[in-house]
Amino acid sequence: MGGTKKKTLASMEKSQNEEGTQPDGGKKKTTATKEAKPMGERKRVEVLMPKQSEQELLRSLSSQKAITIYSAARGLNVSASIAKVILTSLESKGLISKVGGFSGHYVWTPASISRT
Repeated sequence: MGGTKKKTLASMEKSQNEEGTQPDGGKKKTTATKEAKPMGERKRVEVLMPKQSEQELLRSLSSQKAITIYSAARGLNVSASIAKVILTSLESKGLISKVGGFSGHYVWTPASISRT
Protein backbone atom coordinates (compact mmCIF):
# COMPACT_ATOMS: atom_id res chain seq x y z
CA MET A 1 0.00 0.00 0.00
CA GLY A 2 2.45 2.64 1.18
CA GLY A 3 5.68 1.68 -0.51
CA THR A 4 8.52 3.97 -1.39
CA LYS A 5 7.85 7.26 -3.10
CA LYS A 6 9.39 8.29 -6.39
CA LYS A 7 12.32 10.64 -5.86
CA THR A 8 12.28 14.11 -7.34
CA LEU A 9 14.68 14.95 -10.17
CA ALA A 10 16.83 17.11 -7.89
CA SER A 11 17.25 14.37 -5.28
CA MET A 12 18.08 11.80 -7.99
CA GLU A 13 20.81 14.12 -9.31
CA LYS A 14 22.20 14.57 -5.82
CA SER A 15 22.34 10.83 -5.22
CA GLN A 16 24.17 10.34 -8.53
CA ASN A 17 26.65 13.06 -7.53
CA GLU A 18 27.24 11.36 -4.19
CA GLU A 19 27.99 8.07 -5.94
CA GLY A 20 31.02 9.55 -7.64
CA THR A 21 30.07 11.45 -10.77
CA GLN A 22 29.95 15.20 -11.17
CA PRO A 23 27.21 16.96 -13.21
CA ASP A 24 29.86 17.80 -15.84
CA GLY A 25 30.66 14.09 -16.26
CA GLY A 26 33.93 14.01 -14.32
CA LYS A 27 34.77 11.88 -11.33
CA LYS A 28 34.28 13.24 -7.82
CA LYS A 29 37.47 14.18 -5.99
CA THR A 30 38.10 12.30 -2.78
CA THR A 31 39.47 14.10 0.24
CA ALA A 32 41.58 12.66 3.01
CA THR A 33 39.58 11.99 6.14
CA LYS A 34 40.69 13.31 9.51
CA GLU A 35 41.95 10.84 12.08
CA ALA A 36 39.33 10.19 14.71
CA LYS A 37 40.31 10.43 18.39
CA PRO A 38 39.64 7.41 20.58
CA MET A 39 36.36 7.63 22.49
CA GLY A 40 37.90 7.22 25.95
CA GLU A 41 40.32 10.12 25.58
CA ARG A 42 39.24 13.39 27.22
CA LYS A 43 40.40 16.82 26.22
CA ARG A 44 42.30 18.51 29.03
CA VAL A 45 41.37 22.13 29.55
CA GLU A 46 43.75 24.44 31.31
CA VAL A 47 42.19 26.94 33.70
CA LEU A 48 43.56 30.34 34.58
CA MET A 49 44.21 30.36 38.29
CA PRO A 50 44.36 33.66 40.17
CA LYS A 51 47.92 34.83 40.83
CA GLN A 52 47.69 34.51 44.60
CA SER A 53 49.45 32.19 47.00
CA GLU A 54 47.55 29.66 49.09
CA GLN A 55 47.85 31.87 52.15
CA GLU A 56 46.35 34.87 50.32
CA LEU A 57 43.49 32.69 49.02
CA LEU A 58 42.88 31.31 52.51
CA ARG A 59 42.97 34.81 54.01
CA SER A 60 40.28 36.01 51.59
CA LEU A 61 38.13 32.93 52.34
CA SER A 62 38.69 32.83 56.12
CA SER A 63 36.28 35.73 56.72
CA GLN A 64 33.47 33.38 55.71
CA LYS A 65 32.11 31.01 58.35
CA ALA A 66 31.04 28.42 55.76
CA ILE A 67 32.77 28.25 52.40
CA THR A 68 30.85 26.96 49.38
CA ILE A 69 31.90 26.86 45.75
CA TYR A 70 29.69 29.80 44.84
CA SER A 71 30.64 31.96 47.81
CA ALA A 72 34.30 31.31 47.04
CA ALA A 73 33.74 32.19 43.39
CA ARG A 74 32.09 35.44 44.41
CA GLY A 75 34.80 36.25 46.96
CA LEU A 76 37.72 35.46 44.66
CA ASN A 77 36.10 36.98 41.55
CA VAL A 78 36.49 33.80 39.48
CA SER A 79 34.12 31.32 37.87
CA ALA A 80 32.61 28.45 39.85
CA SER A 81 34.70 25.81 38.05
CA ILE A 82 37.93 27.60 38.98
CA ALA A 83 36.71 28.07 42.56
CA LYS A 84 36.07 24.31 42.79
CA VAL A 85 39.64 23.59 41.65
CA ILE A 86 41.00 26.06 44.20
CA LEU A 87 38.95 24.60 47.05
CA THR A 88 39.90 21.01 46.25
CA SER A 89 43.59 21.96 46.09
CA LEU A 90 43.34 23.79 49.44
CA GLU A 91 41.58 20.74 50.91
CA SER A 92 44.26 18.36 49.67
CA LYS A 93 46.91 20.55 51.34
CA GLY A 94 44.97 20.51 54.61
CA LEU A 95 44.26 24.24 54.75
CA ILE A 96 40.46 23.79 54.67
CA SER A 97 38.31 20.82 55.61
CA LYS A 98 35.00 19.54 54.28
CA VAL A 99 32.30 19.59 56.95
CA GLY A 100 29.08 18.88 55.09
CA GLY A 101 27.06 18.98 51.92
CA PHE A 102 26.13 16.44 49.31
CA SER A 103 25.98 15.87 45.57
CA GLY A 104 28.59 18.45 44.61
CA HIS A 105 27.26 21.16 46.96
CA TYR A 106 29.84 20.82 49.68
CA VAL A 107 30.65 23.11 52.60
CA TRP A 108 34.20 23.76 53.81
CA THR A 109 35.62 25.63 56.79
CA PRO A 110 39.17 26.79 57.47
CA ALA A 111 41.12 23.95 59.07
CA SER A 112 41.57 25.73 62.42
CA ILE A 113 37.76 26.08 62.90
CA SER A 114 36.71 22.62 61.64
CA ARG A 115 34.21 20.64 63.72
CA THR A 116 34.97 16.90 63.67
